[in-house]
Amino acid sequence: MTRIHVLDDATINKIAAGEVVERPASVVKELVENAMDAGATAIEVEIMGGGTSFMRVTDNGRGMTGEDARAAILRHATSKIAAASDLETIATLGFRGEALPTIASVSHFSLLTRQAADDLGTRVDISGGGAPLIEDAGCEIGTSVRVEDLFFNTPARKKFLKTNATEAGKISDYVIRLALSRPDIAFRFINNNRMTIMTAGDGDLARAIGSIYGSDAAGALIPLDFHDDAADIRITGYISKPSLIRSSRAWQTYIVNGRTIQNRAIAKAIDNVYRSLVPKMGFPLAVLVITVPQRTIDVNVHPQKTEMKFEDEGRIFKAVYKAVLDAIRSAAGETTGIAAAVEKPKFHYEAMPLDVSASPASAPPAMPLRGYAAPPPRPQTVHEALQWAGTRVDLRTAQDAVQEARTQERAAFADVPSAPQAAQGDDISMEERMLPIGQVDLTYIIAQSAATLYIIDQHAAHERILFDRFSAQTDGIPSQQMLVHAILSFDAHEAQYIEENAELFDQLGFHLEAAGERTYRLTETPADVPTEEAEGIIREILASLGDLHTATPANLREAGIATMACRAAIKAGEELSIRQMEILLEELRATPFPFTCPHGRPTILKFGTHDLAKMFKRTGFGL
Repeated sequence: MTRIHVLDDATINKIAAGEVVERPASVVKELVENAMDAGATAIEVEIMGGGTSFMRVTDNGRGMTGEDARAAILRHATSKIAAASDLETIATLGFRGEALPTIASVSHFSLLTRQAADDLGTRVDISGGGAPLIEDAGCEIGTSVRVEDLFFNTPARKKFLKTNATEAGKISDYVIRLALSRPDIAFRFINNNRMTIMTAGDGDLARAIGSIYGSDAAGALIPLDFHDDAADIRITGYISKPSLIRSSRAWQTYIVNGRTIQNRAIAKAIDNVYRSLVPKMGFPLAVLVITVPQRTIDVNVHPQKTEMKFEDEGRIFKAVYKAVLDAIRSAAGETTGIAAAVEKPKFHYEAMPLDVSASPASAPPAMPLRGYAAPPPRPQTVHEALQWAGTRVDLRTAQDAVQEARTQERAAFADVPSAPQAAQGDDISMEERMLPIGQVDLTYIIAQSAATLYIIDQHAAHERILFDRFSAQTDGIPSQQMLVHAILSFDAHEAQYIEENAELFDQLGFHLEAAGERTYRLTETPADVPTEEAEGIIREILASLGDLHTATPANLREAGIATMACRAAIKAGEELSIRQMEILLEELRATPFPFTCPHGRPTILKFGTHDLAKMFKRTGFGL
C-alpha cells in the first residue's frame, strides 16, 4: 500500500492558505492590492468582529468579465504575468494568482464583478473551497469581495488569532499604509459600522497623512525631495519634526516602487539621523516614497510580499540617510522650531540641601524653598525624592555621613554570627538594610550591609516597586490634576482603543475627555507618574493592548500597569542622590517580590565576603 498520496485541490488550497492567509489583515491586503492593480480610484473596506466574522472590499476598478471571474478562483491564475521572465520587471502588487482560491478555501466567499462594457455582472460563491456557484447578477462597475466566517473549517488556525480589537488594528494598519502609498485613491475603512479612516484621493500625500494621523501630525511635517542620478534613486515624502515622536515605528511607512515594505536598512538610516535629536527609543513619523529601477529589486522573497531585496542595500541606506538629513538641515535653516523641539522641557526646583545623616523619619533643616513660606516635607518615596531633581549634596558631606552610618551598621552586626554565604540568585533577608555607597555608570547602585556587597539595577528595582504598588491599588490608582491640560491626537485605531478601554484608563489614573475627532484632553495623571511621561505611557499602553491574545479586564489592567511602571521608573543614566538611593532600597525591601523586575530580570546581585575573597583569590591565606 502506497504511503505517498497526491493531495486534492481543496487540501492544497487549505495548506497554501497558511502562507497567504495568516490573519484577517492578510485577506484585506490581498483584496485591496487587487483593487489597486485593477485601476480603482475609490476603495472601501468594511469589517465586523475584527474581520473574522465579516470582511468586504469594494472598488470601482475595471472589473472582470464572466470568463475572467471563473478563472480568477483557480490556483495560479493571474492577469499580472505570463512567463517567469516577467518577474524581473513586475510592477503590480499581486502576481502569483493564489489569493482568491486560498481565501475561498477557508471561508464563505462571494465575488461580485462587472466591466463597463457588460450589462450584467458575474457572481461567484464558494464555501470552504467547495464547488463554485457561478451566475449572472446585476451590480455596479468594479468588484466587491465578501469574506465571512474566516477559518471556520480550520479551527486550529482560528484559535491563534488575537482579540477582535487587535485584528481590527492590524487591518487598519494595512489600510493606512496602502492609503499612504496611493494618495490618489480615496480609501474608506468601516469597522463595526463606524467610519475610522477616510482619505480624499486627491493625490496630496500631506493631506492623506493629516487625514490618517491628525492635524498635529500634518503641522509637523518636513518634506523630502532627493535625487541620486548616478544610482537612479529618487526619494520623496515626509518626515516629522523631532517634536513629534512615537514609542515605536508604527507611524513609519516605506513605499518602494508603489509597494509598502519593511526594510531594516531604511529604518536604520532614519534612526541614525534622529539619534541625537530625539530621546532614546523615540521614532519620528516618516512616509518615504522611494523609486528605484525595477531590475534592482526582488519582491518575491516573502509570502506576504512585505519584504524586498535590494541589489545594493548599502546604496539605499546612504540615499535615505542623506535624504532625511538634508531635509532636517533645510528645515532647521528655515525655522527655529526644529532646534527648540530637540530638547524636552525641563522643570527646575530650588530645594534645600538634604541632611543625609539624619534618619528617614527626621525633619529637614528649616531652610525654606524660594517662594514658599515653609519647607516641604522630606521626601519619603522615590517619586517624591525625584521631584528634588535639582538637589545635589556636597560630596564630602555625603561621604562623611555614609561613613558614619556604615560604622554604626557594622557595630550593630558586630555580635551577630556571619550568615551562610549565599550563591548568586539566593534570596536576601528582608531584615537586612542595604546602605547605599554610590552609583556606577549612573545605572547601578552599589550598597552594602554588615558583610555583603549589593549591586542594584536602579531601573529594574524602581520598576518592581511601582508595579507592586500599582497592582495593590485595586480600587484604582490615585490621580493628580494637571495644572495645564494636555491635548492629545491619535490615529483611528488608537482612538478606538481609548473608547473601548475608557474604564481601564480611569482605573490607571488617566482621565481623558473627548475634545474633537480623534482628539482627547488629558486632565489627570497617576500621582506616582511624572507628568511629562504621561503621553508616552498612554501611547505605549495602546500599543501593548494591540499585542494581547485575550482581552480580559485583568489582562488589560496588568498590561497597563506594566507599561506605566516601566515608563515611570528611574531610567539608566539618571543621577541619584544618596537620599534617593536610600529611599529606593527601603521601598525595594518592602515589596513582596523584590528580586526580579516585572519582566523577570534580576534587580539585585549579592556578593558575600566569601564570594569577594574567592574573586580576589584570597582564600587559603587565612584572610
